[in-house]
Amino acid sequence: MTRDPGADNRKPDLRKMRGDRAEAEAAAYLERLGYRIRERNWRCRTGELDIVATDGDVTVIVEVRSRRENGRFGTAVEAVTPRKCMQVRATAQVYLRFAGLEGVRTRFDVVAVTYDWADEITEVRHLSGAF
Repeated sequence: MTRDPGADNRKPDLRKMRGDRAEAEAAAYLERLGYRIRERNWRCRTGELDIVATDGDVTVIVEVRSRRENGRFGTAVEAVTPRKCMQVRATAQVYLRFAGLEGVRTRFDVVAVTYDWADEITEVRHLSGAF
């Protein structure tokens, strides 16, 4: 096994760290609303579901997006593209089958987390039934 000489000098992946923090904040926000978190970062060959929760008798698939304020890539909500919606729906079908939840009421929500340029969270926006 060869050792990567630059491994000790790598900078942390700030984008991933912000994404992980946004998912944790989204889960905490949903729990405060009374949702029960069933899964976080559930993966299969078709993709990943950020959060699977229940809201009463409804299974809720939550896509979490984060962006910086006034960033050049648009808002967190704008990051949920039609292609992403299709991918999340396909992955949700696999999850529901795997979990024995086929036929249950299901909803797709988005939680958009906005950071300022000092990496402080300035907004958590929840779109219920987003797609």
